[in-house]
Amino acid sequence: MTSSRNISHSAPSAVPAGSIVSSLLSVQTPGRGFFDLTGEIAELVKEARAAEGQVTLFIRHTSASLTIQENADPSVLKDLVTALDRLAPENAGWTHDAEGPDDMPAHVKTMLTATSLQIPVVESRLMLGTWQAIYLVEHRRRPHAREIVLQFVGATERNRQAQTKPAAE
Repeated sequence: MTSSRNISHSAPSAVPAGSIVSSLLSVQTPGRGFFDLTGEIAELVKEARAAEGQVTLFIRHTSASLTIQENADPSVLKDLVTALDRLAPENAGWTHDAEGPDDMPAHVKTMLTATSLQIPVVESRLMLGTWQAIYLVEHRRRPHAREIVLQFVGATERNRQAQTKPAAE
C-alpha cells in the first residue's frame, strides 16, 4: 500500500535559552465556567520581552483546571461544561463532599483536564492556532480565588541584543 504524504516542516531554529521569567496570575472566578486567559498570557510574553521559548502555566488548585480550546463559538464552551457534568455528575454517590456536592465532581473534572500547559513562543508570539484560546476552567459553583504560576523559559530580546553586540575593544 502506498500513501502520499503531505507533510512539511519549517527550518529549525536554535537560540540559547538564557532566561526564566516567572509571574503569579490571580484570577477571581464568579463560579463554574471557562475564563479566557489568553490576553493575560500574551501580556506576560510582552512584559518578559520573550523572543523564543515556551510559556508554562500551572494552576495551584485541585478543583479548577487549564485547557486550550476553541474561542470562536461560545456554544463549544457550553457543550464542554455539559460534557464534564455528564462525566462527573454531582449525584453519583461520591463519599467526599467536605465542601459540598460539587466538591468531588470538581476533583474528577480536574483530573480529566489539565493542571499545566505549555505554549511555544516564536518571534515573540504565542503559537496558538487561529481558533485557540487558553482557559481557566472553574469546576465549582461558587466564586473562588485561583492562582496560576506563569513561567517563560527561553531567549528574551535582551539575550538577543547581548549576543549581537560587538565585543568591546
